[in-house]
Amino acid sequence: MPDTTITPLAAMTPDAAISAFNYLRAVQADDTVAAAEFAGAEPRMPMLLVDVAEQIVVPSTALPGPDVAVPCDDAFAPEALGRVLITTLRSWAQAGPDPAQGIAHAVIDFAAQILTEDHEDIADILRQLEADGVGKALDAHSAPAGVHPMRRTEPPST
Repeated sequence: MPDTTITPLAAMTPDAAISAFNYLRAVQADDTVAAAEFAGAEPRMPMLLVDVAEQIVVPSTALPGPDVAVPCDDAFAPEALGRVLITTLRSWAQAGPDPAQGIAHAVIDFAAQILTEDHEDIADILRQLEADGVGKALDAHSAPAGVHPMRRTEPPST
């Protein structure tokens, strides 16, 4: 049986989380102009999206602790699936000239298929995931005293 120990994930920086979720929301809304501007402003976008995917997939596919009863012997399958997805996305992020859109669609599809319940809108789920991700990033990367983080919701102007 594979090792299913979960190591805590390192939080992204607030700017990285905001950039990645701005791009995800633009792709989800089919706003190709904004998506292109967000991707153009952040050359590391494919890897940022893989980091976002990892922050979403690993916790949602992790097995419960050893003191929780699992329904069957194949209970490791969701976690294994999540790890395969992350490995695939990492390879994809390094392979193509513009893999960000494909990675974004994979993240959006995963969230839509696994994290939404009846009558939930994927845009609402992405906003919730962003709030959680940016909150963790802010907690992990505290700003110096007197500095207030600023959130950019518009694509950068060129």
